[in-house]
Amino acid sequence: MKMPTDNYFANALRPASLNRAEHQIALERCIGKVREILPVIGVRNPKIGIDNRKWSYCAPGDWVISFMSGQLWLALQLTGDPIFLNAARARRPAFRDILRNRRSQNHDLGFQFSLSCVADWRMTGSGEAHDMALDAARGLVSRYCPRGRYIQAWNALAKQDMTRAKFVAGRMIADTMQNLALLYWAWSETGNADFRDAADGHAETTAQYLVRPDDTSFHTFIFDVVTGEPIRGETHQGFANGSCWSRGQAWMIHGFAQSARTTGNSAYLDIAKRLAVKAVALMGNDDVPVWDFSVTDANAPRDSSAAAIMAAGIYIIADLSDETESTHWKSQADRLISGLLRSCDISGNPEAEGLLAHGAAHVTAGYSDTMLPYGDYYFMEALMRSLGHTDFFW
Repeated sequence: MKMPTDNYFANALRPASLNRAEHQIALERCIGKVREILPVIGVRNPKIGIDNRKWSYCAPGDWVISFMSGQLWLALQLTGDPIFLNAARARRPAFRDILRNRRSQNHDLGFQFSLSCVADWRMTGSGEAHDMALDAARGLVSRYCPRGRYIQAWNALAKQDMTRAKFVAGRMIADTMQNLALLYWAWSETGNADFRDAADGHAETTAQYLVRPDDTSFHTFIFDVVTGEPIRGETHQGFANGSCWSRGQAWMIHGFAQSARTTGNSAYLDIAKRLAVKAVALMGNDDVPVWDFSVTDANAPRDSSAAAIMAAGIYIIADLSDETESTHWKSQADRLISGLLRSCDISGNPEAEGLLAHGAAHVTAGYSDTMLPYGDYYFMEALMRSLGHTDFFW
């Protein structure tokens, strides 16, 4: 069974960004930086930047583990240079370990395996990568809660940690919209409707409970673990339960847009557009979004990762819109890229190991104004989409 894919809503490829030359130079600079740091990072996977613009690295199974892999596969796609293939393939043992340790798996299997094994399968036809990705999809679909129609986000940890167990129980989060691509991919490969039904169920529940009537969003929502009845929306990484965490909004813009592209469901595209219109309005005159749109302090941390994710998602919206709308959406995404290039791009800094500064990992936990590998990955994806590329790993 094959699903509708590229340009389902708009049969003709849209023109590239008006800033094509600037974006091409920036993309080539990103590829150069990725190539430059390979002898430094080896098979380690960046987690978050430290003070001197160097990377600290992921522990086994970290949700961030795949974003360097994703950059390597994009670089291979653009250059054909086997140095990127070898570096990406050298990371495969880390993903095998995730599959061996079921208790450590969570909703982030989509992030982890779309940007590693699905990428490998699409780029090289590797049977082993294909089988690993399907195994991960089976793990992800097993987290689907039919009564509430959502994918359980996180796991309880040690038996004695009852506070953690109560916190995670019955909780869905905005980030999971970006993980649904692995389930849609598994459906397209197997024809097994369980994958599609779980992805659609979670997307519809997200639209109903995480997207507020004013088109802002909750980060998380809690359901009764027995009945599936909705209880309340909350935050985990945002400013307050009633606030709008900018990266959460960005995850859903990209996730709904990508789901629309994959399935041909116009309702998903409509939701992505609503979320994007609201995010752009909340940015006001800012070039890079504040970490939470409800924070009014002019000196509050910005989040370059939210800008990069949002830009990539809005370029998808542009590709799925008619010509007039496409031009509008592309200009909005170009604006986000311009803000990143002007105030966050450190890809040309010889002292920096990452591509973007001013990422906000988890502000209330003390992690802001830093490099983030997911910001870097989506920056490359957004630049590629701005130049007309349409083949990615989601």
